[in-house]
Parts: sequence; C-alpha cells; structure tokens
Amino acid sequence: MTALPTRIRDLAADPAASFVLIARDGGVELLTGEIIDVEALSDIPLTGSEGPREVFAMVPYRQVRERGFDAQDDGTPLRCLLVSEHESLDAAAVTAALPSAPIPLGEGGFDISDEEYAAIVTRVIVEEIGRGEGANFVIRRDYRASFDADDRTAALTWFRALLEHERGAYWTFAVVTPGQIAVGASPEAHVVAHDGIVTMNPISGTFRHPAGGATRESLSEFLASTKETEELFMVVDEELKMMSQVCSDGGRITGPHLKEMSRLTHTEYMLRGRSRLDPREILRETMFAPTVTGSPMQNACSVILRHERAPRGYYSGVAALFTPNAEGGHDLDAPILIRTVYLQDGLLRVPVGATLVRHSDPYGEVSETHGKAAGVLGAIGAIERDHAAEARDDDAPAPARLADDPEIAALLASRNVRLADFWMQPQDATAPTGRFSGRRALVVDAEDRFTTMLAHQLRHLGLDVRIRLWSEVTTEEIDAADLVVAGPGPGDPRDASSPRIARMRQVVAQRRASGRPLLAVCLSHQILADGLGIGLVPLDSPYQGVQKTVPVFEQDASIGFYNTFTARVSPGVSRVGAAEVAADAGTGDVYALRGERFASIQGHLESILSRDGFATLERLVAHALN
Repeated sequence: MTALPTRIRDLAADPAASFVLIARDGGVELLTGEIIDVEALSDIPLTGSEGPREVFAMVPYRQVRERGFDAQDDGTPLRCLLVSEHESLDAAAVTAALPSAPIPLGEGGFDISDEEYAAIVTRVIVEEIGRGEGANFVIRRDYRASFDADDRTAALTWFRALLEHERGAYWTFAVVTPGQIAVGASPEAHVVAHDGIVTMNPISGTFRHPAGGATRESLSEFLASTKETEELFMVVDEELKMMSQVCSDGGRITGPHLKEMSRLTHTEYMLRGRSRLDPREILRETMFAPTVTGSPMQNACSVILRHERAPRGYYSGVAALFTPNAEGGHDLDAPILIRTVYLQDGLLRVPVGATLVRHSDPYGEVSETHGKAAGVLGAIGAIERDHAAEARDDDAPAPARLADDPEIAALLASRNVRLADFWMQPQDATAPTGRFSGRRALVVDAEDRFTTMLAHQLRHLGLDVRIRLWSEVTTEEIDAADLVVAGPGPGDPRDASSPRIARMRQVVAQRRASGRPLLAVCLSHQILADGLGIGLVPLDSPYQGVQKTVPVFEQDASIGFYNTFTARVSPGVSRVGAAEVAADAGTGDVYALRGERFASIQGHLESILSRDGFATLERLVAHALN
C-alpha cells in the first residue's frame, strides 16, 4: 500500500483529469484512466487490445429502459472510466492531505414544497396503490443549494468529511469527471458478483437517530413498526424476483441485520445465489433496487414517470466496478447511488425519496425526506452535525453496537418466524427430481416478475418451466404445455381498455376451454373468477405485502397477499358452477378456486410472506394435473 496524497491534489488541480476515489474495506483506492460514454450496458468495454480490463461505470436511472421499462431519457451519460491505474492508498494519509476548510451552503431548499410533496404522496396512495398498480413506490425530490468553492475542491472536502465522520457505509466515494462530479456514502451493495456467487443486499426501513444517538428503547420502537417491517419484506420479495432470474439456484435469504450508520440505522437482508452470467447481464437484469423504485418494478417505473417532476439522473442507478478475475471474466461490485451529492458549477443537489405504502402518512413521508437530506448534508459537514452523537473521548472504547444487544437481536430474529422457510434454505442449482418430473409448464408473465420465483419453485417440483411475457406468448405455446400458469400482474382486472388484461383473459379462457391443466395466480385468479360468474370488487384497504392465514380447501395456509381487488361470493357459498370455492367465512372474499383440471389462488405462494406457500403450490399443481 502506498501513500500518494499529492497525486490526488495534482489530479484535482487539473480540470481535464478524471479520477475516482473509493473507500472500502479500511482503505482508499484511486482509479485513473480514460473516460468514454456508451449507450448500453452491453457496450461497456470489458476487453481491450491486451485482454480483460478493469472498468468503473456510473449507470444512470434511464438505463432501465434496456429492460423495456418506462423512464425519461434525460441524456445522463452511462459513463465509463477505463482504468489504467488502480492504486491502494493509506486512508489516514489521504484524509490528512485532503482539504478541510468548511464550505458553507448558500440559500437552499427542496425543488418542490412540502405541501406539494405531501399531495403527490396522497395521489400515489389513492390513484396507484389504491387501484392495484403496485405494493410500494418511491417518489423522490431534490434538495438544492449553492456553495462558494471550486467544484473539485468541494468534492474532495466533502469526501474527507465522509471519511472522518460517516460510518457503516458500503462505499464512500468521489467521482470526478468533466461535467459530472458526485460524492457519497452508499449504505447498500445493490449487486455483487464474485467467483460465481451473486449477492444482493435489500435495505429498507430508516431509523433517524434522535439527538444524542440511538438507544435500545428508541430502536426497539422503530423495529416494532408494522410499516417498516412490511417495507423490508416487500423489497426482499422484489429482489428475490431478480435473483431468481439471474441465479440458477434462485437465491437464499439470510438476516435480518442492522445497518448502523452515523445518523441513520436501516434493516437489511442478504440474498445469495450462483450465476455464470456475464456481469453486465447480471447488472441489466437487476436494474434497479426496489428500495428506491418500488414494486412491481416495471409498474414502479411507470408510476415514477407519472409523478416525479424531473428526471432522476444518476439517483437510484449504480456505481459499478468490473474487475478482471482469475477465470478470465469479471467480478462486479455495484453499490446503489443514494446518499450522494451531485456538484456542478457551484450548485449542490441531493436527491432523496420516501417509500410510499398503503398506510403511509403524507407528512410522515415529507419528514423522511427531510431526515435523509439532513443526514447527507450533516455527513459532509455542510450543515451542523449532531456532535453529541459523535463526541467521545479518543481513549474510550468504541460504543457497543445495538445489533449486539440481546433484546434487539431477538426482535430482529422474530421477524423470520413469519417467513417462508423455502427461501431460507440453500437451493440446489441442478434441476431437482420432483413428483412432476417430465411435465412441461408454461408461466405467462403479466408484468410482475414474481413469475421468476414461481418458476423456481415449480422446477423444485420437477417441472420443466418456461416463462413467456403476455404480449409474446402464442396460442400454440398455450396449447402445447402440460400445465399453464397464468401469472400475477398489476392493475384492475375489470379494465376492458388494457391490452394486457385483455390478453390475460384470452390466455385463461383458451386454457379453460381446452380442458387442460391450468393454475391461475392473483390477477389471473380474479380473471378466472370473473369468467365463472363471480363478481370482482376493490378491497376497502389494499392487501399489499399483507400476510394472512386463510382457508385453502382441506387446510388453512399462511400466505402473502399483494392485491387491491378480490373476487367475492356471498358468505357461506362453497361452489359456483364448475368450481369449488375457498372463501372468507365473514366477507366472502375468494382465496382459491378449483375444478376439473384447474385451480387458482389469490395470494402469492412464491412470496417470502407465504410460510405455507410451497406446500400449497404443490397441492394446487397436483389437483390441476390430476
């Protein structure tokens, strides 16, 4: 390890120089090289004339269009630094050499007022979540202020402040390129691929430390919050969809853990699975974290486009480091771009967002954005820090981690009692031999990638599974499969104007008419019920990320629900025409249907919230196939 602080000063003084500083694993790394901008992730040049090379990339939010999702094209570049030198520096020497004079902010504020933001929150809850468009959505706004300093000097000053005062970050970084300067401390490794193992780190729930620091009592109150707990479960479900797409073994959950930072504490899980995909493909299939977009992902992007006032730039994208490995490929380390300050021409911008769910309080979400912005600005020293939380005698022992407190550990561990054991266990990367071996299943995706988790579980039952998007699946494919699984999706099942809903109606009707095995899930369950003459109604309160124990014919099952609409019969009705009905005894809400060669379920048996999901899925598949 070398100490080259003067090298950093020289680079900062050269307006044409580009460089990246990354603090991780106790050291600071300096990356220098040529800058190029490319159009697509597949264009990131991982190979040069001399073979594999290291590349650092700033991936903007607009790249989500590569997955076919909606996003405004704001022209933010997919910027690559082709690393010619990668130096390891002494962290203490770097910190001491960087500028430290405080840089005060001029007049600042959010780009939209608190009242406007609260109104947007209300509209999203009513018009999006309340109409079945999804479980949760992240809507951001930007804090903006001026400062009187050179952009590069400010970047290094604030990078030093983060090195000195922030703790718990996954990466602390400064990216300095022409026209694009960013400084941040990301808590979240969105996706990492190393030696064939892919890791994702869903983080959700934000506990802002009170004055003087976090205590067992204040943190326990936060951990007991239903909203915060359900937010985390929902983002884990969403990232498991991605893991099931890129990993041959679907992914395994470990946790939950606390992510303790200087001013904020988060709750998190770790997801791990095996993959041999090109790291650029892994990155493409995991754009982007539901913690800063929402779920289901595709609809979340549409909601963001409808409700955010300005393009996102790099916010919620990733910084990605592709490093050559011994096998001749590349490892990937890609933290999410949050808790980041963007600098340009003496102006500072800090994008922050709140996760909106069915029981969000609009002004509570306003407060969350203030807390997140203040956390970033305090960390860089642009506003007053909570010195009481930081102050301690240099010779005093480090304060105890709250995660090590037995009561806190017990509160965290208790969350897993509710969850599906299937996803907690190691998953076999090879095709299992199950009771339905030799049968072919076609899963029709209605724009909710829960289908990837469904497919993984179906493979564990022995089925040979293929997923097809609703707009691409053919009549011949629907006829040929031994089992058709009509999948879940967002929206109102009664919406006659939606091409997607219309096509899913055709899929369900065609399969029912053929008399061949059909399993219908969530949205498709509602469509099936409607075809049987059962009425569809909106729920008084959406079941987005809700766990319920419900009757599923011979036995009750603990299942996760993500629905805004329900099929409903009169209480006590157990049969409608050709279908047996499993319904709520009080409300008549239909949880499951079955008849000759078909079955359906309102809940998501594949969800981590479905403790009895895998066993229930096996029962329903067996009924449809018999």
